[in-house]
Amino acid sequence: MDPTRAFVKNVRRVVIKVGTAVVTRDDGRLAVGRVGAIFEQLEGLNAQGFEIILVTSGAVGAGRQRLKYRRLVNSSFADLQKPQVELDGKACAAVGQNGLMALYDNLLSQLDITSSQILVTDNDFKSRDFRVQLSQTVNSLLALRSIPIFNENDAISTRRAPYADSSGIFWDNDSLAGLLALELKADLLVLLSDVDGLYSGPPSDPRSKLINTYIKEKHEGAITFGDKSRVGRGGMNAKVKAALNTACSGTPVIIASGFTADNITKVLNGERVGTLFHQDAHSWLPLTDVGSREMAVAARECSRKLQGLSSEDRAKILFDIAASLEANEGLIMVENDLDVAAAESAGYDRSLISRLALTPWKISGLAKSIRTLAEMDEPVGQVLKRTELAEGLVLEKTSCPLGVLLVVFESRPDALAQIASLAIRSGNGLLLKGGKEAMRSNTILHKVITSSIPDTVGAKLIGLVTSREEISDLLKLDDVIDLVIPRGSNRLVSEIKNSTKIPVLGHADGICHIYVDKSANMDMAKRIVLDAKIDYPAACNAMETLLVHHDLSTNGELQKLVDELQLEGVTLYGGPKASSLLEIEEAPSFHHEYSSRACTVEIVSDVGAAIAHIHKNGSAHTDCIVADDSEVAEVFLHNVDSAAVFHNASTRFCDGARFGLGAEVGISTSRIHARGPVGVEGLLTTRWILRGSGQVVDGDKGVIYTHKDISLE
Repeated sequence: MDPTRAFVKNVRRVVIKVGTAVVTRDDGRLAVGRVGAIFEQLEGLNAQGFEIILVTSGAVGAGRQRLKYRRLVNSSFADLQKPQVELDGKACAAVGQNGLMALYDNLLSQLDITSSQILVTDNDFKSRDFRVQLSQTVNSLLALRSIPIFNENDAISTRRAPYADSSGIFWDNDSLAGLLALELKADLLVLLSDVDGLYSGPPSDPRSKLINTYIKEKHEGAITFGDKSRVGRGGMNAKVKAALNTACSGTPVIIASGFTADNITKVLNGERVGTLFHQDAHSWLPLTDVGSREMAVAARECSRKLQGLSSEDRAKILFDIAASLEANEGLIMVENDLDVAAAESAGYDRSLISRLALTPWKISGLAKSIRTLAEMDEPVGQVLKRTELAEGLVLEKTSCPLGVLLVVFESRPDALAQIASLAIRSGNGLLLKGGKEAMRSNTILHKVITSSIPDTVGAKLIGLVTSREEISDLLKLDDVIDLVIPRGSNRLVSEIKNSTKIPVLGHADGICHIYVDKSANMDMAKRIVLDAKIDYPAACNAMETLLVHHDLSTNGELQKLVDELQLEGVTLYGGPKASSLLEIEEAPSFHHEYSSRACTVEIVSDVGAAIAHIHKNGSAHTDCIVADDSEVAEVFLHNVDSAAVFHNASTRFCDGARFGLGAEVGISTSRIHARGPVGVEGLLTTRWILRGSGQVVDGDKGVIYTHKDISLE
């Protein structure tokens, strides 16, 4: 739950306002599907004991649509040639209210909910007796689990300009909703709109940022509102005014989209949805807090300064970071020990704690890998190809940084140092979000690393994201962030892929296979299989499925492999064939990553069947064949479509450091851009540099193209 929205735990009575833009379609007709989806949420909340009060707009729009149709049906051809008089708004309201409530009552009845209609005017609230009676009536309805539905009675309103006047006790349904929230002592007011909330600029502008919490001292006067709603009376300006008045009087308000599924439910679960208005908001967030966009923009600006340094100066930053990690080993270990102790107290899985724990040799290894990166040939600005297009016109294809990277990782704080060093070596800006279980470790590592970045570049080159809720904001910044790299569970990777337009590089699963052919040297096979499973079971390159040739199940060799694995404490699950033969529990699925001392065993007829099994059930990470028959091995190597394919070698070799990349930002199973362990080269792209001497195209009349390759030596 978002800490700024923890108050929802005590919410019971909620006023929900749906605007005209929510309850109608672009053509003016009622949006039956959208209204139905909202009512399904209300039904669920009603069943949970929430007291729901609904304020609805839409009567005027719905009535206008019906009256226009009736006028068209009843008009002669001659009538249609005359200028059409605008329909009276009060008549539209009278007709539309009837149809609106008929629809509402029908939909709610289908959900076994009783609704009630209450129409009010501005003048009604001038009477103290009316207010007392209103509260009593609503309390009675709520006690009976009925949902009162309010609307301004536009048909008999006495305000002279009901569509422009913003004076009086209330002036539109937003302000009516706010008034009712206070009168009826609601715990929360939710204003549903056609946008996600309040933005720092026009919502259509990619530079605009969703404001999660409105702070009057910070945002008032700094936001320009767009035009009024496409169909209603007001727009965001009216909503903000109503929200501020209500929040300052003590009832929190959230402006959110009525178009997004389950938004009301999410609000009441405390999730960060829309824009929150709260009288204590100024005390929750610092007025100078750095927003997601600001952090990303700062990382880009610093990365450009980094690219302007010489290769030697960029390498020096890495040498300084390595030295600083070693010098601060004690401080790092203190913070990491606190993280590990907290994880153990919370009952985290052993494999997670193993990934979380830092040791002096891990820190030493990090420093060594960072120095290896620093000593590598300069990766940025390398000429990859040089071509003479025409005489005196030379084109170069060069390597350059991607720009700004967002890396989301879980558990392993040592990944922070690896990723940061790779970003610096490749000239990229970086935003990092680690798991909450490693918060202290990540914070101290970030501090140690950024303190080694010179002021000529700026410590904001590497930003540390501390809140999970900020990730949703960052994933919308496709104009500032160039690549997202998730390192973690299948769920994490899938959520990120489904939540952003930014390219995502990574892998969701590490379902690695070893196929032991009938021609395999079995002593070699035993060493490889055991290493791939037990060297580091939690690693994504650990073996999860063992495939064996059928002949090995009849000559006793499979049983020997199984015995060795079980002797090392590995729990075995079988496919249909292996489970029957070996009398082990059948695996619930072949597509399963254990990340522990467990694996699946299955028997296949030959190398072709092994390849088919891998393609059907694997994750395209790393797969291996153990075989002495070179022809069989080549069939496997050339036909298995995975990021890494091995012959007679443990899958655990699929690692950036072991591949000589210095470090890795992650392993990619994507087929675009980078694949397998991603080091510095995977964080670079290319650009073209053309050097000429005054040439012009002029319809290609004066250019004789040669397209000659020029040696790079």
